[in-house]
Amino acid sequence: MQDKLDRIIEARMKLKTRFEKKMSETPSIADNRPMGTGPVNRHGMPKLPKGQTETQKWPVLDLGYHPEISLENWRLTINGEVENPVVLKWEDFMALPQTEDTSDFHCVTTWSKMDMPWKGVRLADLAALVMPKETATHIMCYGYDTYTTNVAIEEALKPDVLLAHTVFGEPLEKEHGGPCRMITPQLYAWKGSKWIKRIEFMNANKRGFWEERGYSDTAYPWRNDRYS
Repeated sequence: MQDKLDRIIEARMKLKTRFEKKMSETPSIADNRPMGTGPVNRHGMPKLPKGQTETQKWPVLDLGYHPEISLENWRLTINGEVENPVVLKWEDFMALPQTEDTSDFHCVTTWSKMDMPWKGVRLADLAALVMPKETATHIMCYGYDTYTTNVAIEEALKPDVLLAHTVFGEPLEKEHGGPCRMITPQLYAWKGSKWIKRIEFMNANKRGFWEERGYSDTAYPWRNDRYS
C-alpha cells in the first residue's frame, strides 16, 4: 500500500510540473479584472461572482432521474488517453488518498452556497493513477443518469477538484449525487457530474450535455461565462 501511495504522489508531482503553468494562467486564478463582490477568496477572486446570490439552502438540480447505486455495484472507469486505464470498485476508491477541503459552490442558475466542507479523492490523484498521455487535453465526465460534461485538463487537475463522497461530515445524499460526485469550485457547478461513473481523457474537446444545449464550454464564474 505504501508503495502504491508513493507512486501516486510521484506521478501527481509530475503532472503538477507538466500542467502548473497552464493552471496558474486560468481565469479563476489569474484574471486581473474579475467580476464579483465581497472579500477575496483563496485564489484572489471576489467571494461572490457577478450575478450570483448567496444561499443557505442547497437546491437540487439534475436531469430528473436519481439513479440508485449501491456501494457494492458502484464502479468508476477511467480511460481514454491514459497509460494505465482502470476500473475502481468502491473499496479501491476509498483506499486512495483522501482529501478534505472547504470550497464554494456556484450554480449557473445564480445561487452560490459558501464554505462547503467536502471529503473525497482529488481528480489529480486519479489522474496520477492512470497517467494521462501527452495527447490529453480534456476530460469527459459521465454520470449514472446519462449526464455528460467536458472539462479542460488544466481545470480538472486543480487541487480543489474532488470526487466527493462526504459533505458536512455526512455521506453525500443521493439527491446531491451520492454516493459520489465531482465538484469544480473554480467553475460553475454543472461541470461536476453527479453520480459519476466514468472519466474519459480525450485528445480534443467535445461538448457534454449542457454544452450542446448552449451552455459555455469554459464556465468561468468570475467572467459571468454562462452561455456560449
